[in-house]
Amino acid sequence: MQLQDALTALEALIEPGRAEGMAAYHKQSRQVLGIPNPALNDITKCWRQTLTVDQRVQLASELWQTDIFEARIAASKVLTQARLRPDEDAWELVASWTADFDSWAIADHACMAGQKRLVADPTRLDQVETWTTSEHMWTRRAALVITLPWTKQNHPKPEELQARDRILGWAASYVPDHTWFIQKAIGWWLRDLSKHDPDRVRDFLEKHANDMKPFAVKEASKRLS
Repeated sequence: MQLQDALTALEALIEPGRAEGMAAYHKQSRQVLGIPNPALNDITKCWRQTLTVDQRVQLASELWQTDIFEARIAASKVLTQARLRPDEDAWELVASWTADFDSWAIADHACMAGQKRLVADPTRLDQVETWTTSEHMWTRRAALVITLPWTKQNHPKPEELQARDRILGWAASYVPDHTWFIQKAIGWWLRDLSKHDPDRVRDFLEKHANDMKPFAVKEASKRLS
């Protein structure tokens, strides 16, 4: 599939009058077409089913480079799949996008694609750890969003517990950074973890709650009894 074919298909999904509201809500200065998320889900599912892995990586790269809001989200969705072989090029592409993150919606969709690749190969956490000291706030945030799968295991293996504690260490290092999106990410990670490992969340909050923003503590505590 050529890039222009993909863009033409996306343009056919535009809902008139939707773009302005989306641009305001997502605080976008880039072009917003006005396509609802379910329509993006449907078309990217079709692309995943009909394109080879190499073709999907190429299309994702080209869609991202357009800097169109929905095209960047579609680029992420094209690569969001648990079983993807080979996946090295897909992982490297998603990881390269972090430097471009400037919007929570785009970043979160890209991180969802990255989550699948991290679970497939947890040694990639070594690369993610380098993001935690980036000067780029969105890259630092991505280190927590992309590792959310480690909050969800009900019966974690020893190596998964080690990864969980490692990521909690990253979150602890973020506590002095009171940037809203960083504090929100800490609260989000802890909130999701509290459903499966409340004791670790309580321990984290006992050590760090006084130095966190109140809204982040509230978020982290939301599901604790």
